[in-house]
Amino acid sequence: EVQLVESGGGLVQPGGSLRLSCAASGFNFNKYPMTWVRQAPGKGLEWVSVISNGGVATRYPDSVKGRFTISRDNANNTLYLQMNSLKPEDTAVYYCAKINNYMRPTEIATRGQGTQVTVSS
Repeated sequence: EVQLVESGGGLVQPGGSLRLSCAASGFNFNKYPMTWVRQAPGKGLEWVSVISNGGVATRYPDSVKGRFTISRDNANNTLYLQMNSLKPEDTAVYYCAKINNYMRPTEIATRGQGTQVTVSS
C-alpha cells in the first residue's frame, strides 16, 4: 500500500521559512517523480514543485520560483520542500504526491494527508 506522510507544517510569520518532509513507503520511491501541491481555503489544488525520480531535474511555477526548493533523499525514501520568504498567500494545506510523469505534475496518482502551513503575523 502506498503511504505518504507529510510533516513540518505550522504557523510562521511573513518572510519566514519552513521545511516540509514527506516519508514515503509501499512503492519503489526512487523510480517515480514526485510533486508538492497545495490547496488554499476555497481554492483548487495548485502544484508548487516537481522533481524527477533521480532528483536531478526540478520545476516550479512562477508563484514560488526562487523561494521554494524541492529535494529528495532516495536512500531514505523522503521528499522535502524548503520554503523561504513565505507570504500570506502561501497559506494552504500542503500535500506530497506520487506522480507518473514528470512533465504532468498535476496528474496525481496518490497523495498524503497533508500538513497545514499558515503564514501570518
